[in-house]
Amino acid sequence: MDAVEAGETIVVTRNGNPVAELRPARRRRLATTAEVARSLHGLPKVDLDAMRAEADQLLGPDRVDG
Repeated sequence: MDAVEAGETIVVTRNGNPVAELRPARRRRLATTAEVARSLHGLPKVDLDAMRAEADQLLGPDRVDG
C-alpha cells in the first residue's frame, strides 16, 4: 500500500496472468465558488414556473412536492 500511495501501480496476477491493477486513487479537487460561477456564466435563465407547468403536463399534477 505504501508503494501505491507513493504513485506506483501494482499488477495483480493469477497463475502469471494479469487480472487486476492496484493504482493510486485520483484525488478529487473541489471547485471554488469562482470556478463554478464562471462555468455557469452565460447559460440561459431557467423559468421555474414554465418548468413546473411542463412537468405537470408530462407527469401529471399528482406528484409529491418536496
